[in-house]
Amino acid sequence: MKILTNKDIKTLFKTILLCVLMFLFVSITILNIAKEHAAVCILINALIMAAVVLTVCCHYFIKQDKLLESAAAQITDYISGNRNARIACNEEGALYRLFHEINSLASILGAHAENEAKSKTFLQNTISDISHQLKTPLAALNIYNGIIQEEAENHPTVRDFAMRSEQELDRVEALVQSLLKIAKFDAGAIVMNKQQENVSELMEAVQAHFSFRASQEKKEILLSGDENTTLLCDRSWLLEAIDNLVKNALDHTKPGDSVQIQWNCLPTVLQITVKDNGSGIHPEDQYHIFKRFYRSRFSKETQGIGLGLPLAKTIIEAHGGTIEADSDLGMGTAFVVNILI
Repeated sequence: MKILTNKDIKTLFKTILLCVLMFLFVSITILNIAKEHAAVCILINALIMAAVVLTVCCHYFIKQDKLLESAAAQITDYISGNRNARIACNEEGALYRLFHEINSLASILGAHAENEAKSKTFLQNTISDISHQLKTPLAALNIYNGIIQEEAENHPTVRDFAMRSEQELDRVEALVQSLLKIAKFDAGAIVMNKQQENVSELMEAVQAHFSFRASQEKKEILLSGDENTTLLCDRSWLLEAIDNLVKNALDHTKPGDSVQIQWNCLPTVLQITVKDNGSGIHPEDQYHIFKRFYRSRFSKETQGIGLGLPLAKTIIEAHGGTIEADSDLGMGTAFVVNILI
């Protein structure tokens, strides 16, 4: 029997068996020697043997309990980050085989974690190299394009194409920056610097950022919420997420439309809603809008690279939040952000 391979269980069974044999031997002896008081003597003998068995069993279970507590402590230590924590399993038995399997699992997980850390470091370094290699030619192209525009004052066609080139360069630069940001999040290279921020001030900063564009396009950005509401967040990253939502709203609205930014403090979450009365999202697109590079075939006239909403979702999830879209085609769209407080 595999259960008897452990020396502690062997000792327990041997002790119980010995006590049973001793009880039988003493009982038979009492019956032969002291027949008059045999019942009392056998009862006393039984109580003594029961006490011995109970003591041995208690000692065994106390030892097992300490063993399990030690194993639990090692597992907790491993979960806390000590990848060298292991459970002692230098004996035989089913429990020690289980400990051995746990140690094997810990070794495998540790190796995977080490490989993942190396991969993240490699990806982070690669991202840094790509960023450096792309920034220089893009900056040079922007300078060259500016020179072409200056030299083409008397050549409308050249100037027109130079302006179009500038727009495309801006799109490429925005694409590169968005890709780098998403790649950094994927690599775990972004550390959130969270502080208590006034939500009203954050939303006013978003409004100010788009005020010129909104006035040029004859659109309105409206704010609504408690001025004293605060949130523990990374200011720059949360601003970027809300900026992307507002930019998306402006991209899909017409002159005279409005974009509303509302915030409301609920019992467990802060809810931020970016709502517009624009073209809305086609039903076929609603389940795909947060996919990277997704471009709807129903809104080809709008500019975009398909990374703004995925980046916003990534940032909000990094804050422990969620984002949902509620839209009616032709009526407008509302992006609802919920962040735990």
